[in-house]
Amino acid sequence: MTSALFARTAAKPRAGRPRDRVTLAAGCVVGLFVLLALCGPLLVPHAPNAVDPLNVHSAPSATHLLGTDDSGRDLLSRLIAGTRASLAAPAVVIAVSTTLGTLLALVAAWFGGWLDRFVSGALDVVFGFPGLIMAVLVAAVFGAGLTAPVVALSIAYLPLITRVVRSAAIKERNLPYVSALQLLGAPTARIWLRHLLPNLGPLVLVQATIGFGYALLDVAAISFLGLGSQPPDPEWGLMVANGAPSILAGAPQQSLYAGLAILLVVVAFNLLGAGLSRRLLGERT
Repeated sequence: MTSALFARTAAKPRAGRPRDRVTLAAGCVVGLFVLLALCGPLLVPHAPNAVDPLNVHSAPSATHLLGTDDSGRDLLSRLIAGTRASLAAPAVVIAVSTTLGTLLALVAAWFGGWLDRFVSGALDVVFGFPGLIMAVLVAAVFGAGLTAPVVALSIAYLPLITRVVRSAAIKERNLPYVSALQLLGAPTARIWLRHLLPNLGPLVLVQATIGFGYALLDVAAISFLGLGSQPPDPEWGLMVANGAPSILAGAPQQSLYAGLAILLVVVAFNLLGAGLSRRLLGERT
């Protein structure tokens, strides 16, 4: 009996190791793409927008490791240079929605009553409107470019952050230590900054990490529709769209490589978010 219990206990760390390795691998992939976004202009082997009409749809070679597109531009250079544009817009969406969503969640959970009901009702209205459609409509009204869609997506992602954080904030608000701090005369701002936000931080980080992948997909879809980044910007969603006509001509490289880059980043952020959830929140999946 004792030996069997010891065997099960000893097996638990081993069972978690594959998950830890997946999380570590996902973190390395995310770190690599962040590094490319920061240092991309210094790493590109060719000018991303340099056109070579005599070298269209060339196969991978020592000069062009991934070949060229329909204008003779180096695909590897465009993929690397496009990392910054492809990750910057989703980063802004998640930063804005997470900051505002966390603030709204704290206000609703702390004061409760009619204010909580008003915030919840407003979020329900926003949640009922698909974010991608909202971004497309805004881009159609204000013109092509990433500014208007980023603002629209930031608003659309508010309920995704606020709802989860609000539920956790209500539980945290009702814990005895909060009442004790209030009885001691601690200011509300101090309670929020010194206690509530640090305790809610892991949940916010997990939600932001997972949400980044979905924001990247939405931004890429907007660029794919021609309402986001404009040619000749090397943005991944735009590259998928620009390479679509060449697929029937037997040259799928541009769309394929850009699509794989999007897929890899989305999967990496989702796996990293799942790993952080297990580590920071104690979830078991």
